Amino acid sequence: MRALRLEMLADTPIAFGETLATAESLGESTWRERARRGENTRGTALVAIDEAAGGRWVGTMGGYLDPAGPMLVGVFVSPAWRGATSGVTDALLQRVEEWARTESDALLLHVHSENSRAIAAYRRRGYVETGRLFPYILNPHQRELEMRKPL
Repeated sequence: MRALRLEMLADTPIAFGETLATAESLGESTWRERARRGENTRGTALVAIDEAAGGRWVGTMGGYLDPAGPMLVGVFVSPAWRGATSGVTDALLQRVEEWARTESDALLLHVHSENSRAIAAYRRRGYVETGRLFPYILNPHQRELEMRKPL
């Protein structure tokens, strides 16, 4: 989990509300606590593992119940496993959307307004901007867009 999280933060520093330096400074007990978040019955946490690559963790996504409804979070797929050919993104997203359907008729997400790669990927998968903006946690002068997909 730690290795994938550090890769996420190095690859797309504006996407996860945490800096690489902060994550690198965390101790073992904090990483174990974070791993236990996947046991929360009010959410879902998924990981894609490539057995052919020695059990390497290559992607992750999660969902939790926000007061506004199910929220997609922690979306990352390692560069070599991105794209339609590998299917990792779509497989993980399908599972999160299946979970969200048990809670609501839509899935929400927040994405940094300058993360054009992610915004385009979400649009291709049926997500649309709601018009709501939120301050980015690491820089309140930057914004995150809310996107929504009917399920």
